[in-house]
Amino acid sequence: MDQVTLGRTGITVPKNGFGALPVQRVNMEKAVCLLRKAYEGGFRFFDTARSYSDSEEKLGEALADVRKEIYLASKSPSGNADGFWRDLETTLKNLKTDYLDIYQFHNPAFCPKPGDGTGLYEAMAKAKEQGMVRHIGITNHRLNVAKEAIESGLYETLQFPFSYLAAAPDLEVVELCRKADMGFIAMKALSGGLITNSAAAYAYMRDFEHVLPIWGIQRERELDEFLAYMDNPPEMTEEYQALIDHDRKELSGNFCRGCGYCMPCPVGIEINTCARMSLLIRRSPSEKQLTPEARAMMDKIKDCLHCRACASKCPYGLDTPALLEENYKDYLEILAGKEF
Repeated sequence: MDQVTLGRTGITVPKNGFGALPVQRVNMEKAVCLLRKAYEGGFRFFDTARSYSDSEEKLGEALADVRKEIYLASKSPSGNADGFWRDLETTLKNLKTDYLDIYQFHNPAFCPKPGDGTGLYEAMAKAKEQGMVRHIGITNHRLNVAKEAIESGLYETLQFPFSYLAAAPDLEVVELCRKADMGFIAMKALSGGLITNSAAAYAYMRDFEHVLPIWGIQRERELDEFLAYMDNPPEMTEEYQALIDHDRKELSGNFCRGCGYCMPCPVGIEINTCARMSLLIRRSPSEKQLTPEARAMMDKIKDCLHCRACASKCPYGLDTPALLEENYKDYLEILAGKEF
């Protein structure tokens, strides 16, 4: 079983983290069964957030009785100290615990520091002093904020997008964390569903001994794949490397990662799905992508105001309106039977 130690936190867990954002999409009974099966199969690190609707409550229901055997990480999106304390109180109640192993600032547009006027870092430090938080972390999608957090020395973990589609600047962040003895938690390890071979994704991660990938898991069949890697972790093969090389060539550059930070759209476009529909439908085709409901979702693109609010919020600097137009054109061609 591959193990990862998250830098100077000393937290050591299997190289399989459970990303609990997707469990908000299933009912309580299914979520509890999934989470319990993950625990019984060897998962010990579970990541959630105040922003993931009822994800925290489902984790609390499923795992409260084994709290001392697992590590729980959550996040606050608040921009001020009062909101931070409200979030922390709610999170602890939902998770049925009196402490968090890691508490993270959730994708802030800046790096919270003492004396910055928000009171955020001071509140976090106080929560740690009181034992409500054991380790201080930050999540981000912005290279500049991630680097500043590493250089500050104020944070014990960084959660950042990382997969085999990572570019050179992303790899630099991973290496900076290693040198700083800072825990690196890899979100989007399957690039929002664009990576469809979990074994290749896992094999790639094995080259980074200090990186803990958290897999977004919603279905039992997905969980079963990662449970199988506990005792039989995939090793890099020529076949996996060829697949990775192909995916890098196909997906390099201007593609939507599906993070959703561009939302909401003022006219109701489901941007984080529509802006990558042509890739999704070719890489993991599903009849649901061709239903009248899906067509109606894509037709909303015609209502785009070109206000560029989405582009201004994209952490990857994408021209989102242009991506929407390209995907709509491709989608109509697919519907017309020109390609699939």
